[in-house]
Amino acid sequence: MNRQGKTRLAKYYVPLEDSEKHKVEYEVHRLVVNRDPKFTNFVEFRTHKVIYRRYAGLFFSICVDITDNDLVYLECIHLFVEILDHFFSNVCELDLVFNFHKVYLILDEFILAGELQETSKKVPHLSSLILLL
Repeated sequence: MNRQGKTRLAKYYVPLEDSEKHKVEYEVHRLVVNRDPKFTNFVEFRTHKVIYRRYAGLFFSICVDITDNDLVYLECIHLFVEILDHFFSNVCELDLVFNFHKVYLILDEFILAGELQETSKKVPHLSSLILLL
């Protein structure tokens, strides 16, 4: 999501009503945007944990189970942004808006059914996916 709270990409792995999705996005935005940059990128949210990183004007956040490893998901966000940056040659918010179908395809190769599939950039299927798109 951007600094104004507009969600540019969202993928849910649990069933939620549309109204609940909007409520969650609003709450996560309020939680993340108002945090001091000196604080960690890990925030408890309801019965889960939100892990986020800011890149320019965009916040990339992921909500995970409270027992999951924080640093793995922080690195996951960074790797996802690196893949997008490689694919779009210096990714920006407009790339996400106008090429959302490609971004979802990359995300689906990276995270499947809510579980990380691969965290290495050198794995053939991720690099070949980048070349195919």
